[in-house]
Amino acid sequence: MSKINIGFIGAGNMGAAIIKGIAGSSSADKIQLYVFDPDKTKTAALSGYGVIEASSEADLTAKCSYVFLAVKPQIIETVLEAAATSADSEKVFVSIAAGITAEFIASKTVSDAKVILVMPNTPLLLGEGATALSRNDRVADDEFELILDVFRTCGKAAVIPIDKMKEIIAVNGSSPAFIYLFAKGFIEFAESSGIDSGAAKELFAQSLIGSAKMITDSGYTIDELIKMVSSPGGTTLAGLDRLYEGKLTDTVKNACESCTKRAYELSK
Repeated sequence: MSKINIGFIGAGNMGAAIIKGIAGSSSADKIQLYVFDPDKTKTAALSGYGVIEASSEADLTAKCSYVFLAVKPQIIETVLEAAATSADSEKVFVSIAAGITAEFIASKTVSDAKVILVMPNTPLLLGEGATALSRNDRVADDEFELILDVFRTCGKAAVIPIDKMKEIIAVNGSSPAFIYLFAKGFIEFAESSGIDSGAAKELFAQSLIGSAKMITDSGYTIDELIKMVSSPGGTTLAGLDRLYEGKLTDTVKNACESCTKRAYELSK
């Protein structure tokens, strides 16, 4: 049985993480991985994962049924133009570039291109990613299921309507950075109070992990979970009052809206 050739244009953090996830999955023996990146140190770092290095974007596209576009939105046009010389309507392009549309990819490759849009996040580096995926009408069910399985090896994956792929960026793609900034405030408070930063980081990180599990597994709503921690007249309510005064949820919504606006700008 012949292997499925899956190629990656770009071997940065996200591309490398996906490659490692595939290489360590139960489907690894059915897949041959290819990679192209101008930075040879990045491709060399993947030599232990059974990856074949392609000589160019066009060379990789010619050899692979699935072509991952694991590059920044700012350079994807150049990458697509280079890949287009080997592209045809049976190739499946899988883009992780924020804000880039299926229509744009088709306009730079073949008019009836098969396109899967993906928004992963950096916890994928630890096998704990949260990935949103969508596809255009040209992608067959089995082709889409294969890519879904790839991301399920690296964490959780969810299917999103293709016209909401810019909005989802704030929810799972950019949100780790927002959470890290939130965490920084707690750890800096601990340090200013004379508490060891290592201990504070461990306790707060575990609180995040536990709280996330409560959201997904407890069966309670977010409001119910908040109430469970908030004793009348207690310490939690005193802190919550200040967060409400600072309009924390409005600030989060504003951050998400700014993130989404930038995604639309990148798509033009």
